[in-house]
Amino acid sequence: MTAEAFLIAMTIIFSVPYLIWRLARTDYYAPLVVVQIITGILLGPGILGAIFPHYYASVFNPPVIQALNGLAWWAVMVFVWIAGIELDIKQVWLQRRESGITAGLALGVPLAFGCAAAIGMLAWRDGWMGPAATRWQFVLGVGMSCAVTALPILILLMEKLGILREPLGQRVLRYASLDDLAIWAVLALILLDWERVGTQAAFLLLFAPVAWGFRRLMRWLPASDRWYVGLIWLAACGYVADRSGLHFMVGAFLAGAVIDREWFDQDHMDLLRRHVLLVMMPVFFLSTGLRTNWSVGGLSVFIAAFMLLVASVGGKLAGLQLAGRMLKWDKGDAWTIGWLLQTKALIMIIFVNILLDRNLITSATFTALLLMAVASTMLTVPVVGPKLTWAKRPPPYS
Repeated sequence: MTAEAFLIAMTIIFSVPYLIWRLARTDYYAPLVVVQIITGILLGPGILGAIFPHYYASVFNPPVIQALNGLAWWAVMVFVWIAGIELDIKQVWLQRRESGITAGLALGVPLAFGCAAAIGMLAWRDGWMGPAATRWQFVLGVGMSCAVTALPILILLMEKLGILREPLGQRVLRYASLDDLAIWAVLALILLDWERVGTQAAFLLLFAPVAWGFRRLMRWLPASDRWYVGLIWLAACGYVADRSGLHFMVGAFLAGAVIDREWFDQDHMDLLRRHVLLVMMPVFFLSTGLRTNWSVGGLSVFIAAFMLLVASVGGKLAGLQLAGRMLKWDKGDAWTIGWLLQTKALIMIIFVNILLDRNLITSATFTALLLMAVASTMLTVPVVGPKLTWAKRPPPYS
């Protein structure tokens, strides 16, 4: 029966979002990946489980959920590993002044706005902060959630907009890459366990020489072997990071960050990212939906989500406006780049899943942040698309 229930669940996971995306023609406002995230929420206990509780309990029973969670863990580890590989630190270094100023303001301003929103949530009512969290961990965690840029989803959206390989798209990738590095560093700080700080410090210290040896091995290996060895490296890094007290996602990111993107064919890397999104990530979106909780907080969850969305988008746009003025960008660049960088889905969802795993936030906060991530991502193409189309128009005849 478990196998049958698992296959029914997989049929639902893949068929429902596809039918919504294809029949409703949502691609402009919500690409398939966004529809998958939304569908994961709809298939959770708060909606499908409330409407069909007995059927829901029979299909999404504990053994099925355990199996789905295992697939989801590996899917998201591979995705974060790819995000680490795609960090372009060399280009960031070549343009270090512009990249540093822009990435710093693009991360720092929405972080401050988000921290202010988190403080406001704590002052407003109880029920937001997890039982294992200190006040600073909650505030910094929510603040960073507002500052996150979803690099893999941003790449997909820029492909859709036709700017990924253009100068503007490459600039945005530089800024997002640097911020992606900072996101995982902040997560490691939030997850720092003072009772296990020695173990965590030992992991970080030993990682450097081991990574050096791994890099030498990867240079020596033929291209066809690098994919397989890279996956072994990913699993090992995730295990050791989790064993040391850091989350396995921190290990997954580090496993990718020490790999040079040039070691892999770019077309193959793009194809792998698309295949992971197609074949495995819908399971993660469903497992995320299973964790949403609409009964705790009620209307206040939606109010908090709106407040966080304003902090996230407003902070990102404000930070990029400051960067544009300091660096004397062309008119309109700050607005376009700001809207692109405020794309939240996936990386932020991974981030807040980790916070929920460690009991640093409650289900109500998780749900509010999830709603904010979906809304911010759905805004990107409708806002940026018309502006890019207008910018490409030929000048009027005099």
